[in-house]
Amino acid sequence: MASDNFVDYVKIHCTSGNGGGGSTHYRREKYIPLGGPDGGDGGRGGHIIVRGNTQLWTLLHLKYQKHIKAGHGAHGTGNLKTGSQGEDKFIEVPIGTVARDGETGEILFEISRDGEEKILVKGGRGGLGNNHFKSSTNQAPQYAQPGEPGTEGWMILELKVLADVGLVGFPNAGKSTLLSVLTAAKPEIGDYPFTTLRPNLGIVNYRGNRSFVMADIPGIIEGAHEGKGIGHRFLRHIERNSLLLFMIPADSNDIEKEYEVLLNELAEYNPELLDKKRLLAITKSDMLDEVMTEQMKAFLPENIRTIFISSVAQKGLDELKDLLWKELNADD
Repeated sequence: MASDNFVDYVKIHCTSGNGGGGSTHYRREKYIPLGGPDGGDGGRGGHIIVRGNTQLWTLLHLKYQKHIKAGHGAHGTGNLKTGSQGEDKFIEVPIGTVARDGETGEILFEISRDGEEKILVKGGRGGLGNNHFKSSTNQAPQYAQPGEPGTEGWMILELKVLADVGLVGFPNAGKSTLLSVLTAAKPEIGDYPFTTLRPNLGIVNYRGNRSFVMADIPGIIEGAHEGKGIGHRFLRHIERNSLLLFMIPADSNDIEKEYEVLLNELAEYNPELLDKKRLLAITKSDMLDEVMTEQMKAFLPENIRTIFISSVAQKGLDELKDLLWKELNADD
């Protein structure tokens, strides 16, 4: 995945179509000079509709399309003819796209399957023609409803990356390096914080021509759930991962504390994330000998399976893939 082409957040201004006005027409024919009202209804304004598309994996195509407008409904005409509807505008998005109100941040809906359609902004309703308002006391109403105006406002579209395994850890925990070694992905790698500024995806080839998808999620810092660092821009991607692989380097000052901080950030953002399967990988373990490894085991977090790996030294990677595959395919 080319990182420059990966866009997971766009803010767009949407304007739905106005509804057409109802008609105040009266029936006038050669032998019916004083016919009753026959004004048709106005057509509804065009909706702005979001539609899922499995062929898309980014919101890049919307990055420079800031204004989206639907068509207006036509006015009703005589002979009870309803005006044509305004043209709907469709926004194609990847699966896993969440729509939010741009002002309040409220989640409106999520697109979860190919071809699924959700109305983002409704078009205005068409007005009723004068035929609807005739009565025994008013047989020739001179009134018809105007069409309702469309709606406009800013909307936010966010993409949650779908992957089998999500890599979770502080900056420089070795996530990008592991992804580059296990897959054909080529994420930017460096020894400074926030090298990864957007998720990277890679396919891990496993035994018997099987495979699974791994996502390198931008690094967490303490307070990320409050928006610090990259904040929510990375946390939402974890929601669509089946299994979370926590990664903490062997030279960490306090592995257990670091794990608790990572776990707390997920819980504060969305408590349901704690229900996901999770494993712990101690990275950079090539710097440990057998004695140091055994000593470190006494200080590891409880209630989580742990494996020692080194991406650079290719240590423990086959065992890691075996463990990940087993957990991904285990019955809950």
